Amino acid sequence: MRARGAWGWALPEGGQSFRKGGENLEKQVNVNEKIRAPEVRLIGREGQQLGVLPLKKALELATQDELDLVEVAPNATPPVCKIMDYGKFKYQQSKRSQEAKKKQTVIQVKEVKIRPKTDEHDLLVKIKHIRRFLGQKDKAKVTILFRGREIAYADQGMKVLERIQEELKDEVVVEQAPKMEGRNLVMVVAPKS
Repeated sequence: MRARGAWGWALPEGGQSFRKGGENLEKQVNVNEKIRAPEVRLIGREGQQLGVLPLKKALELATQDELDLVEVAPNATPPVCKIMDYGKFKYQQSKRSQEAKKKQTVIQVKEVKIRPKTDEHDLLVKIKHIRRFLGQKDKAKVTILFRGREIAYADQGMKVLERIQEELKDEVVVEQAPKMEGRNLVMVVAPKS
């Protein structure tokens, strides 16, 4: 009889529940006695093909080498198994995934909001913020906010964005040219590579 979870549902073989968090959702790999096929296509420890063998014979060969029999292609007919050190294999897999995460870079879009009548000094402070974001290899979204009747003076907002482009011309690439989005004028800049 199969084990039952907290809500009475039948659990998969081994009695482990599958959580959305991810720990038990990893790809289940059958090792040694957990392999259910009567015959397997065997690959030796050096990668050589040993042919189709009964499961008992394959397990004997793995135990002779003091290694594990790991099912690498369970959907093949017959399933493909390899003689290897399973602990070392899992360790190398985790190291590879950690290295991939290290090399991965996440680019964020930081937003700077400005009003069309922002004074000179305040505008210079906002430009300084944009420079800091670009120095961190992030993109910057510059938004000019129009309130009430200010929308009639959209040309003033364009002048502010042109001023920002002029100040940062050596450091940025304009990814999205200034355009109206509702009552806001938006421009996206990215650091030069």
